[in-house]
Amino acid sequence: MKRDMKKWFEDITTSKAKKAMPILGFPITTVLGMTVRELLSSSENMARGICAVTERVDMAAGLGMMDLSVESEAFGASVRITEDEVPTVTGKLVADYRAADELKVPSVDGTRAVRYVEAIEKAVTRIADRPVFACMLGPFSFAGRLMDVSEAMMNCYDDPDMVHLVLEKATSFLIAYANRYKAIGANGIFIAEPLAGILSPTLIDEFSTPYCKKIVDAIKDDFFAVGYHNCGPTIPLAGSIMKIGASAYHFGNAIELEKMIEIVPPGTIVMGNIDPASQFKNGTPESIRAATLDLLKKCSHFPGFIPSSGCDIPPPTSWDNIDAFFGAVADFYK
Repeated sequence: MKRDMKKWFEDITTSKAKKAMPILGFPITTVLGMTVRELLSSSENMARGICAVTERVDMAAGLGMMDLSVESEAFGASVRITEDEVPTVTGKLVADYRAADELKVPSVDGTRAVRYVEAIEKAVTRIADRPVFACMLGPFSFAGRLMDVSEAMMNCYDDPDMVHLVLEKATSFLIAYANRYKAIGANGIFIAEPLAGILSPTLIDEFSTPYCKKIVDAIKDDFFAVGYHNCGPTIPLAGSIMKIGASAYHFGNAIELEKMIEIVPPGTIVMGNIDPASQFKNGTPESIRAATLDLLKKCSHFPGFIPSSGCDIPPPTSWDNIDAFFGAVADFYK
């Protein structure tokens, strides 16, 4: 369903009561009685999962599965998919400039990425009361998976030309991928760029921000929003990140969110940042309620604040904890 997303975000900033929007996809497996592998095996299963989340809890929007292996697999990377864990990339494709030069930018067609596009297309037709967002990897995080995450930082120093070449090809694919979501009626997309959180302000200005901005400039309009997610220690990087021009910024629990709110420009949408591991997965309903209320007390004065998780909530998370989070948000805004 087509929506004026610019107005949707403006309405959020003027609303006194906020709805939460955690990155909540994979825990729906326990509600549907599926494994992670089964959930991701078909677009229909994923669409059912997206819809089931919006039926189960009061999410501000529907959100696709944050599987950050799909893009790398399209380029030929090996991916490990198990029964109950989020898929992960194994090995590396690019070890030197020659390999980067020979790397071919694939079409979205014929890859597992198509399944995710089809899932969002189905979800959009079934969710009429709120927007639906897709998810995809950010350019530096994508390049890091192709080069090997542990070597990505060193490559920025040792072979920056190679890194830029990989980034150019990754960005080309990501723009095409995002445009597929746009064409089937998604209301926006979240770009997950966590690996950029390890960069210095100088390096993020060179190796991440310009490429993220290129994607935003290519796909964002009033009817298609672009969210940016980075769960790293982003406070020193905020000046660079804000140059991206995203519709919303989602930060992880590596930072004190109230400090980020103090430095972002007025009118910015800021989302986050309850710890997905220590609270959602390993906490208790009492502990997550206390953490959520504490976050709301610190951040709710900011008009653009949307309560969320700090990152993707793990598959085996208890719904008692998830319900406690949503309950705390609802109670606070009453």
